[in-house]
Amino acid sequence: MNLNWKVIGIKLIISTIVVFSIFGIFYHANIMNLIVVSILTAGVSYFVVDQYILPRTNNLMATLADFVLAFATLAVLGSFLIVTDMPVILASLFAAFFLALTEPLLHAYIQDGEEKERDNMRYVPGRNLQTEFAEETDEETLLRKKDPRRDQTD
Repeated sequence: MNLNWKVIGIKLIISTIVVFSIFGIFYHANIMNLIVVSILTAGVSYFVVDQYILPRTNNLMATLADFVLAFATLAVLGSFLIVTDMPVILASLFAAFFLALTEPLLHAYIQDGEEKERDNMRYVPGRNLQTEFAEETDEETLLRKKDPRRDQTD
């Protein structure tokens, strides 16, 4: 299975658990809205942080970017999709915090998997190879060739 699909699956599971735990318990939100919030949060986080920021920076910067992005995504989607009297900002902050706790482990898994994929890559030469023959391997040429060391006439 491809590493990217594993990471998306893990991120989706973590996001679903956190969103269902916080927004589902405290806000009694609709299950379809929670699924949409989970999928969008995991997707945005994967494509922005794991595919763009993590390869260019280190694990700490990617985790901080994950926290900020998860908070913004959860706050915006929560305010639009979850109908409640209470503000969603505090719940978004807690959910982003719990998501950010799991991200360093996921980033380490991504970096380790990419390193193993790089190690397993093999160089495959192109199709423009030619066979090369040296004249010394031809038996007739060896018999006809005059070697000054062999043909000493002293």
